[in-house]
Amino acid sequence: MLTSLIEMLNYGFILRAFIAGIIITLCAALIGSSLVLRRQSMIGDGLSHVAFGSVAIATVLGFAPLEFSIPIVIIAAIIILNLSQNSKINGDAAIAVLSASALAIGTFLISINQGVNIDVNSYLFGSILAINEHDLILCLVLGIIIIFVFLIFRRQIFAITFDESFARAIGVKVDLYNAILAILCSLVVVIGMRMLGALLISSLIIFPCLSALYLSKNFRQNTIIATIISVFCFIVGLTFSYILNTPTGATIVIANLIALILCRIYHVIQK
Repeated sequence: MLTSLIEMLNYGFILRAFIAGIIITLCAALIGSSLVLRRQSMIGDGLSHVAFGSVAIATVLGFAPLEFSIPIVIIAAIIILNLSQNSKINGDAAIAVLSASALAIGTFLISINQGVNIDVNSYLFGSILAINEHDLILCLVLGIIIIFVFLIFRRQIFAITFDESFARAIGVKVDLYNAILAILCSLVVVIGMRMLGALLISSLIIFPCLSALYLSKNFRQNTIIATIISVFCFIVGLTFSYILNTPTGATIVIANLIALILCRIYHVIQK
């Protein structure tokens, strides 16, 4: 496996995917730790559909897909947050309405203009071949911002993760940090969609953190273990996709699924 990893890194497109993937998996695990514990993990799935819809719209209009998607997905995250907190629509329903609408609009516009082309499919299913130098730079910049912001506000994020009422009582601006968490999740979805696709990117947010729950005893441990599992599964998935010539995104998700099963088995044995 190590030999195959060294061999495949000689290819420029795989090296770009490797660097981008490490950043994406780190960011996804950090944000996912809070979302999973708050039982809001499906927001990642909803935002991934919004991201694909915005990419489809950008393709039809001739705009840069990722740059166009970032503000759209952030706005969608804020809308979901506001709908779930300030209306009769609960969080799951808000996610379903917004994600389905965005996906339908994007697909409709493509179908009446030019049909679904290969580039748009790469956003839907993911493709390491599609990651160019521009995408890598954007991923690095946004990834550094996500990690930096998370680390700066980790105490506040911890507080709102476990008890919003207590956090509000001790002076934490709960609404502000909910918005920050939603924005960070949006950025993770956008930068990860290029590699794993809109259909699979939410798995990077959910799977490693679920696996870490079986091995950790507190939030800090969960975050650290989740990042380790996430990066390890990415490397394993990328390597085996190269060896077996299988879709990269799907192979990475399968690696995370196996890790989740093994962690669950370990947890049961340790009881």
